[in-house]
Amino acid sequence: MITPDQLYAAIDGTWPAAQFVTTGPWKLRDGQGGGKRVSAASTDDMVTPEDIQTAVEGLAGFGQAPLFMVKPDQSALDAQLAMLGYEVIDPCNAYAAPVEAMLDTPVPRVTILPHWEPLAIAREIWAEAGIGPARVEVMKRVKGPKVTLLGRHKDKPAGVAHVGIHENIAMLHALEILPHQRRQGMGQWFMRVAAIWARDNGADVLTVICTKANDGANALYTSLGMQAVGGYHYRYLPYEKDRT
Repeated sequence: MITPDQLYAAIDGTWPAAQFVTTGPWKLRDGQGGGKRVSAASTDDMVTPEDIQTAVEGLAGFGQAPLFMVKPDQSALDAQLAMLGYEVIDPCNAYAAPVEAMLDTPVPRVTILPHWEPLAIAREIWAEAGIGPARVEVMKRVKGPKVTLLGRHKDKPAGVAHVGIHENIAMLHALEILPHQRRQGMGQWFMRVAAIWARDNGADVLTVICTKANDGANALYTSLGMQAVGGYHYRYLPYEKDRT
């Protein structure tokens, strides 16, 4: 469906760091407070302990604590970081489906409102879930098509999500449903409207990422027929102050 390289390019394209800097074998991300996904170092090459220190120093130049994204086929890197005291945090699954496969069920009218830029109520829902202004700035940095999806249930705000497109791949981020509006089927409507919007804006694949610990999200995406297409985890130093 999509290759690992396409997946990771879509992550960076639809949830971009403030800047990407290549240092030695590393891609370093300047997150400016936007969270782990935009603040980690990653590589596709074999590295030495000296290379790891280069990444640490580069991230420190952004005012960030050491943080590494490790992909499933990077057992050697994973072992090196473990030996240096880096611990695993936030193992994630990535899912994908052809956009057309998500269009088989009509969405009830006025359930999801696509718009850009995010309305105040969308920002408020995100803020309640810990997705503050720095992450909204990440959304604004998307160079391709982008949209905010605002959900409603029984004439009340229900949730919010962000979708961006990189090349032919749409990726949904920051899906948050208000606690009192959960278990109402809103998750599937967000995904189906994301697919409609993606089709209308030139994408033919819809992707999403969630932590392995998020049982509800993993169940939602698999119930919609989305296929696992990869993932990653981070490694960090637990004694370092988190500056990301």
